[in-house]
Amino acid sequence: MGRWIEGKTLADKIKEEIKEEVAHFQKTANKAPGLIGILVGENRASQIYLRSKEKTSRALGIAGEILTLPAEIKAKLLKEKIEELNNRDDVDGILVQLPLPAHLSAHDIICAISPEKDVDGFHPFSLGNLLANQEGPQPCTPMGIIELLKFHHIPIEGQEVVVIGRSMIVGKPLAAMLTNENATVTICHSKTRNLANVASRADILIAAMGRAAFVLPDFVKEGATVIDVGINYLADRAKAAELFGKDEKREKDLAEKGYTVVGDVHPRVFEKAGRMTPVPGGVGLLTVAMLMKNTLEAFKRRRKLKEASQIP
Repeated sequence: MGRWIEGKTLADKIKEEIKEEVAHFQKTANKAPGLIGILVGENRASQIYLRSKEKTSRALGIAGEILTLPAEIKAKLLKEKIEELNNRDDVDGILVQLPLPAHLSAHDIICAISPEKDVDGFHPFSLGNLLANQEGPQPCTPMGIIELLKFHHIPIEGQEVVVIGRSMIVGKPLAAMLTNENATVTICHSKTRNLANVASRADILIAAMGRAAFVLPDFVKEGATVIDVGINYLADRAKAAELFGKDEKREKDLAEKGYTVVGDVHPRVFEKAGRMTPVPGGVGLLTVAMLMKNTLEAFKRRRKLKEASQIP
């Protein structure tokens, strides 16, 4: 039986540190970081994510704002809107909430963001710095995973790490960050042969493919650390009962929301893992905290400030 690696304690610690530093800038220079989230269309999950980010930013003293644009907006006009934000001195961070409508290229739109305001860490310039192990914004979920491992004193250097999933949001940048931390990293995906066998070699197994309860106990080495990045909305009551048994919290979610949030890792893995992140309550809480940290760091870099005490 493993033990849970919850994310709330670390997320709260990071946010409190950010809040204190932002308050210092507000007090000494009447300046605060500014963050703009761009929502294209009416994707419900995207709306929820952005509102959460806006609420968190304002609670920390960061000027958070959501720019909502119609789903049918042309790429040219969207890029013009982004360029306006690039030129605004009060805006330190710009994020475009993904996914975008099918007629828009996420890569093309992200490239329109000024690298110095790329707080999601998805711009090719940011990813290049990441590969070169240089300073700069990094994707928020991978950042949160690295910080969570360190906070719980889980060794990374010299460990064998398997990442299941190769997205540009989590899998690929996370593999680079773990390599920078001197881990030996294997990326697995839908074409990997003998996936369970490969995964079961890992000292640290990270599941980030977006498939509910996909990772089974035979994927996991006894005592391994398992990081579950998956956020899946399960509406099937029978499947939920099969996974969790009689779980009052899950049953309440299904009754009130019509779904319950589950990870990519099957609940039975907890019996075999040494440590494991819960879903919800694990990695997801760190993602927003890291976005706030990236925004604060962008604010400081743009003003050539390394410490709060150096503000003019």
